[in-house]
Amino acid sequence: MNVIISASDLREALAGAEPPVLLDVRWQLSAAKAAGAPPFDGRAAYAAGHLPGAVYVDLDRELASAPGGGGRHPLPDVAEFGAAMRRAGVSSGRPVVVYDGGQGWAAARAWWLLRWTGHPNVRVLDGGLPSWPDPLATDVPAPEEGDFAPAPGATGLLDADGAAALARSGVLLDARAGERYRGETEPIDPVGGHIPGAVSAPTTDNVAADGRFLPAGELRARFRALGATEDGEVGVYCGSGVSGAHEVLALAVAGIPAALYVGSWSEWSSDPTRPVAVGPDPE
Repeated sequence: MNVIISASDLREALAGAEPPVLLDVRWQLSAAKAAGAPPFDGRAAYAAGHLPGAVYVDLDRELASAPGGGGRHPLPDVAEFGAAMRRAGVSSGRPVVVYDGGQGWAAARAWWLLRWTGHPNVRVLDGGLPSWPDPLATDVPAPEEGDFAPAPGATGLLDADGAAALARSGVLLDARAGERYRGETEPIDPVGGHIPGAVSAPTTDNVAADGRFLPAGELRARFRALGATEDGEVGVYCGSGVSGAHEVLALAVAGIPAALYVGSWSEWSSDPTRPVAVGPDPE
């Protein structure tokens, strides 16, 4: 099954006999927010205009638990996540399409969580809201309660020890910007650098200038050049398990399964006993 959907295909699906549930997950993290500036207000952006019928989902409150030792965006409580998805109208037997403001990171986080907890049919709108050609809506829908019951998977999730081991036994990709991987700058977390053995693979290189994913063949070639193939073990981390989810999505477009280290660098770097590598090389 495809993991992304174009705006034109989404229009057709919404007009069909089984229209998907639409989730709006607009969110962004910036250095300004990390420095204490007012955070981006996804709910206000949603109120100003969204895809008709879409329900807003709050990444910080519904797709993550409170920041702490597990990082800035730890896994949400599974029961609370399930309740939030049911309130949004999500059912196991109905397709779901998730979108955000165009970056794709937040939508990918929702996609990953729904897939990890057992939903069989979730896709991300390729290019996000900017790709939508039709008028937006401002009304707030009241969807019928869904029946989705999350059942977390046994695979596809890494903890800190698992990420460290995978960096040695397989391929661990670091989805952050290259300068953060190299330790040249770190605007958010306690220390710059990367998990020893991890390979730099900025998620921004998975998309074109318009925010849409590169063709599957180009993504496959990119990841193979980094050592990641469908035949090996692949993991991804980022700052806090958001842009890393986007890289897992890009790998899925390329046909390469991958696990996500949700705690990511925000968890790893919070423990001074964990090793840190700097510079352009994995070690």
